[in-house]
Amino acid sequence: MILNRRRLAGVVALSLLAAGPFAPSAARAQFTVFDPTNYAQNVLQAARALQTINNQISSLQNEAQMLIGQAKSLASLPYSSLAALQAQVDRTRELLGQAQGLAYDVAQIREAFRTQYGTVDLSVTDAALTRRADARWGAAVAGFQDALKVQAGVVGGMGASRDQLAALVGQSQGAVGGLQAAQAGNQLLALQAQQLADLLALSAAQGRAQALEAADRAAARADAKARFSKFMGSAGTP
Repeated sequence: MILNRRRLAGVVALSLLAAGPFAPSAARAQFTVFDPTNYAQNVLQAARALQTINNQISSLQNEAQMLIGQAKSLASLPYSSLAALQAQVDRTRELLGQAQGLAYDVAQIREAFRTQYGTVDLSVTDAALTRRADARWGAAVAGFQDALKVQAGVVGGMGASRDQLAALVGQSQGAVGGLQAAQAGNQLLALQAQQLADLLALSAAQGRAQALEAADRAAARADAKARFSKFMGSAGTP
C-alpha cells in the first residue's frame, strides 16, 4: 500500500514538472512536436513533383522518337539509276543519229523527195532515171539497216533495264521513309520513260524504213510511166 502511494506521488510529480511553470525553458526547446498534417502535405508535394518530372521525361522521349522518325522519313535514297538510264538513252540517240541515206531531217527529206521521189520530166534521160532508182534503192536498204541497228540496241539494253528494275524494286522495298519510297518510285517511272523512249525510237526507225520502201515503189511506178510515155512518144514519131 505504501509502495503504490509512492508510485502515484512520483507520477504526479513528473506530470507537474513537465506541464507546470517550473519546467526549464531549455528542456521545452529541445522537445520536437510531430505534425502529421504537415508531413502528409510535404509527401504529397514531393510525389507531385516526381510525377511532373516523369511526365517531362516521357515527353522528351516521345519527341526524340518523333525526330528520329522524321529524320528517317526525310532520308534521301542512297541509290540512283540516272546515269544508267541516261547512258541507254544516249546509245539510242546515237543509233538514230547514224541514219544512212536519208537522215531524220525535214529539209533533207523534202529535198530528197523533190529530186529522187517526185515526178519526173519527160525530157529526163534513162541514165538519170537509173541513178534516181539506185539512190532510192540505197535509201530503202539503209533505212531497213538503221531499223535493225536500233532494234539491236533496244534489245541489248533490256539486260541493263532489267538490272535497274531489280535494284530499284529492292530499294523501294527497303525504304525507311516516305522520301526514299517516293524517290525509288520516281526512278521506276524514269526507267519506264526510258523504255518507252526506246520503243518510240524503234517505231520511228521501222516506220522510216517502211516509208522509204513505199516511196520507192511509188517513185518506181512514176519512173516506169515516164519511160513508157517517152517510148510511146518516140515510137509515134515518124
